[in-house]
Amino acid sequence: MPKLIQNKSKNLRILPAKRSKEFVLKKAQDLNVRFIRLWFSDILGQLKSFAITIDELAEAMREGAGFDGSAIEGFARSDESDRRALPDPSTFEILPWRPRENAVARMFVDILNVQGAPFMGDPRNCLKRALKKASDLGYTFYVGPEIEFFYFQNSESTKTLDQGGYFDLTSLDAGSDLRRETVLTLEEMGIGVETSHHEVAPSQHEIDLRYTDALTMADNAITYRLVVKEIAIKNGVYATFMPKPLKGENGSGMHIHQSLFCGDKNAFFDKNDRHHLSKVAKHYIAGLLKYSREICILTNQWVNSYKRLMPGFEAPVDVFWANRNPSSLVRVPTVRTGHEQSARVEFRSPDAACNPYLVFSVLLAAGLEGIKHALELPEPFEQPIAGISDPEKRKRGIETLPRSLGEAIAIAEGSKFLKDTLGEAIFHSLIENKKIEWSKYCAEITDYELEKYLPIL
Repeated sequence: MPKLIQNKSKNLRILPAKRSKEFVLKKAQDLNVRFIRLWFSDILGQLKSFAITIDELAEAMREGAGFDGSAIEGFARSDESDRRALPDPSTFEILPWRPRENAVARMFVDILNVQGAPFMGDPRNCLKRALKKASDLGYTFYVGPEIEFFYFQNSESTKTLDQGGYFDLTSLDAGSDLRRETVLTLEEMGIGVETSHHEVAPSQHEIDLRYTDALTMADNAITYRLVVKEIAIKNGVYATFMPKPLKGENGSGMHIHQSLFCGDKNAFFDKNDRHHLSKVAKHYIAGLLKYSREICILTNQWVNSYKRLMPGFEAPVDVFWANRNPSSLVRVPTVRTGHEQSARVEFRSPDAACNPYLVFSVLLAAGLEGIKHALELPEPFEQPIAGISDPEKRKRGIETLPRSLGEAIAIAEGSKFLKDTLGEAIFHSLIENKKIEWSKYCAEITDYELEKYLPIL
């Protein structure tokens, strides 16, 4: 499980060191950097990039580098497409898989409009706004995702590399060396890794990133997905974060561990509570449960996402919390004595193909709404959910997550919470994009339909 980055003497979290513009320029010169790739994501979490030369970096860090956002999802209206990309000096890192001679570095950017104001359609800016609201209340938001993926022989099929299972470490795990190289590359880029292992499904793997602040983690998650794919390509295989590529097997999730801190104190821990949960934590979890259906369009944003959220597999389907129930949407890991700083809650529905900036934003906002309104948390539901009928679930107040992207869109479209959290620009672009995807999917004639109906109808 992800854990807090800890100071050996004080058991405190350590935030990434700040870097000045001057430091970046000196570092780039010392490392013979010739090109800088400016990274950002569209509203769907797809990595976008354009490169500048080292000669342009100083001005770019002062004024931003101009680009046309008209072809980027969620970045432009028909009458306004010019944007500026302002590099964040704290995100300067060398790309290890590129040649060292005339090296290439990357920097995440904040997107501005032509007047220099933050662009409201930028997912990174959306997360910054959410974090500012938390900061104004005295909280710092920390997250640790467990990100799963598959290796296949190529991008044209789903031929696996192995038939291994959970935690296998034998010749069955053909991805061991790939994982090892991926972890080393992530660490070379300053990204802490907690654990890595084979997952439940054949050729499925998981690498857990070390707990840190949410903005750094969102940047790290975007980087992680590219590194996994780059190392796979380098070794002649294909890596995918598709939520459910294999029928009859578990899909790839991104369980998100999260906590709030007030200074050096974990706001989620209360030693006198039987679950070791503070009132803040209980209200926070209640907020997650209340808005879980409304945010599904982000935590599970693809048609394929809902093939993972099916009964009979490890992904959650019903909205409840627990300490030990493996079917729960929200799980509260047990806190060991002396490790109070690691108190956290785990939200288990997101998949590995989500946009981490927007998902972290809505999770935090949902939790803060729970705290603001002192939402009551029901008792944990620890019994097996599989044998309970839908009427009995409703009687117990247990809702069900959307069963399709279409249902998720319908719920999200009427959500004032979602619109307020994302802002008008992202909210409307997201709804429009997902409606188009759902409409195209509904118009498709699938192999299932042809195989089932063509011979008999």
